[in-house]
Amino acid sequence: MKTEENKQLVKKIFNEAFNNRNLSAIDSLVGDTYVNRSMPGSNKGSAGLKEILQQFTGAFPDMKINVEHVIGDDNMVATHGYWTGTNQGSFMGMPATNKQVRIEYIDLWKIENGKAVENWVQMDMMGMMQQLGMMPQPA
Repeated sequence: MKTEENKQLVKKIFNEAFNNRNLSAIDSLVGDTYVNRSMPGSNKGSAGLKEILQQFTGAFPDMKINVEHVIGDDNMVATHGYWTGTNQGSFMGMPATNKQVRIEYIDLWKIENGKAVENWVQMDMMGMMQQLGMMPQPA
């Protein structure tokens, strides 16, 4: 049952915290030692995850994450899906383009004592840069 509970926790992070923009939900879902291993220099704990979410939603205010697959093994949960949004704010030092994107991602979460404590994320950054017009499309 632990695996299923951990999968539900990760789904709750995506649905309640990310898609519903309920930042206060992050406090109950993420441990004090939480760290995003894919974003070096990000703060720890729920404050760190809130900052990451705000960076994305500041640039893509209509961002919606679509989780297509959730796989769990004990305290590890992996998801795969995509997110969509319109670039209406600066992102990673680049000005807004007002272009819509659809970005594939895959991630892995480590859960301890009913809270997320580590996260690794890989997303199609090259595809995003191409969709935003910051890189040429492949020939």
